[in-house]
Amino acid sequence: QVQLVESGGGLVQPGGSLRLSCAASGSIFAINGMGWYQEAPGKERELVAAITRGGSTMYGDTVKGRFTISRDNAKDTVYLQMNGLKPEDTAVYYCNAEITAYSSGVYSTGNYWGQGTQVTVSS
Repeated sequence: QVQLVESGGGLVQPGGSLRLSCAASGSIFAINGMGWYQEAPGKERELVAAITRGGSTMYGDTVKGRFTISRDNAKDTVYLQMNGLKPEDTAVYYCNAEITAYSSGVYSTGNYWGQGTQVTVSS
């Protein structure tokens, strides 16, 4: 019943910016860590950024200084602000979260993925 819905992807020129959003909904009891991953065709999904529920962050080496991850716990939403975009950033971006759901008297903790949103950086 829990789902993550992403938005904000699109086409942007090199040096431009995009802001991705990922909102969780459903029978949520708690959300722990959240993160963003990128996947290009034929490549493995790679970690871009992660954030704890307390706001501590970590980034992949290729995006440090350019991307910023943040979250709004009241809205069950995680964001990725992407600045100084490069063609090599082109990929499908997926959000991820560890969520404890509560439904029908049962607690269940699992790892959830968003549907993915396309980011294309091209002139």
